[in-house]
Amino acid sequence: MRKRIFRSRVAWAGLASAVLVTALALYWFQPWKLFTDTYVDEAVPPVRATSTTPTPTPAAPAAPAATPAGNEILTAGEFVTHEHGTTGTAEIHRLANGRHQLVIRNLSTSSGPDLRVWLSDQPVTLGRAGWRVFDDGEWVELARLKGNKGNQVYEIPASVDPRDFRSVSIWCKRFAVSFGAADLRAA
Repeated sequence: MRKRIFRSRVAWAGLASAVLVTALALYWFQPWKLFTDTYVDEAVPPVRATSTTPTPTPAAPAAPAATPAGNEILTAGEFVTHEHGTTGTAEIHRLANGRHQLVIRNLSTSSGPDLRVWLSDQPVTLGRAGWRVFDDGEWVELARLKGNKGNQVYEIPASVDPRDFRSVSIWCKRFAVSFGAADLRAA
């Protein structure tokens, strides 16, 4: 009986189709990424400590500085879960040289296909309603996500004004969905 089935061209075509569909599904969904982690531990730029004691006022007004005296955190926020459990913090730093960086601390999320780091002008909405909002308005893709665990630093291009964006999303480009996002608020 088995010999008769595998002599049929229809059976071979069906088998070939099943193998092709399975291969495409594995490529598209990459289910093994649910069980693998990529750890990143990049050096986070130091920020100047803020003093709680008042500084004395100089007798003569000082000239305004073009850049800050040291690195400073402009905005920060905690990640919330969307499609996949996500925790950690996001901070936008202005460096002493005037450049900006996005610093993600203690990130923990699922690994997935085609994950990106986006700045967006959309607010973070909790629950399923917030999964797909980040491509509705203005957004900028900083880079592919370096890893789904740890500390990471992303350069913000000089052409991008961080004040135009109010959130960070770990965005799955393949499925147009946010794994998690952080609302950025003044630090």
